[in-house]
Amino acid sequence: MKGWRAGVLAASLAAEFALISGYVGAAAQEQPAAVEAAAASTPCGGDVIARSGVKAVVDGRNIVLDDGRLVHLAAIEVPLLPAPEGTAAKAALAALVNGAQVVLRQAQPGLEPDRYGRIVAYVETWRGGAQRSVQAEMLAAGSARVGEDAGSQACAAELLRREATARQAKLGLWASPYYDPIQADDPSSILAQRDRFALVQGQVVSVHESGATLYVNFGRRWSEDFAVTIGKRNERNFAAIGVDLKGLAGRRVRVRGWIEARTGGSGLQDRVEGGRWHAPWIEAVHPVQIELADHD
Repeated sequence: MKGWRAGVLAASLAAEFALISGYVGAAAQEQPAAVEAAAASTPCGGDVIARSGVKAVVDGRNIVLDDGRLVHLAAIEVPLLPAPEGTAAKAALAALVNGAQVVLRQAQPGLEPDRYGRIVAYVETWRGGAQRSVQAEMLAAGSARVGEDAGSQACAAELLRREATARQAKLGLWASPYYDPIQADDPSSILAQRDRFALVQGQVVSVHESGATLYVNFGRRWSEDFAVTIGKRNERNFAAIGVDLKGLAGRRVRVRGWIEARTGGSGLQDRVEGGRWHAPWIEAVHPVQIELADHD
């Protein structure tokens, strides 16, 4: 599945990048001292790794700097082109960065580009002396969703807050029921989003450990119902921010990630593929993927 996802992403990037026709943004002059002074008030990202004008906007999550380097916005997911919501996300990103000086902050260890040759970073704009987090603004407008990895606890909390406010106000993509969190007790609807990024919410029925994996189950039929899997090696990531995975039973939670399917026993005909049942699941690696939603 991950290979399929990578192939779709690579094809999408290649197609969009081919459409870039040389737009050159009128970049404002940077003010390094002001940029550094604002670092303490910016919850997302590490050291400044680049400052530049923007040459082009590829889609709702990728921009091209003046020197031709491709930048991928960390911590968010946006609808793909040519979906209407994907077109809207691209327009929202363009409105934020075109004509502005952008500052890139480190999003992951090391400065090597990812497999697609992109710099993965948190992006800020500087226009008229004012600083804005591009990721936070995209989420606040309902143009994006918080992704699987949102960095530090403080960063994740702020980005989730922005997303929640937009979701409750039905802004941007949240105006479409297609993007609403899917109910965890409806595995068929979850499977309909297979190989896509989605939010799923519901009450946890049980949590059990098997080998090197923790299973957070949202139903009693392991071969049919939705579950979240967490590798034991990643359990400490959740414990570090006070999330007791084994204590989630009975709690209502919201999960985000890429919908996958595992083969199981037998079940409803519309969920049989090649004579095997498929149960939907999400692999959770980062704490931001699991939110308590008892009061939602």
